[in-house]
Amino acid sequence: FGLLKSELLYLQEFRSMEHFKLELIEYLDYYNNRRIKAKRKGLPPAIHRQQALSAA
Repeated sequence: FGLLKSELLYLQEFRSMEHFKLELIEYLDYYNNRRIKAKRKGLPPAIHRQQALSAA
């Protein structure tokens, strides 16, 4: 939750709980599907998991 707080929660103010929910959903999509990690050979977490599961 540390990254979530530092990358989303502390960087902006939310107008309402609905606004927060929309931003949270967008952040989670980014975090799981589009975020590139050097530790994972430049792949987003979702694709890295798919490759690991298909290799097993």
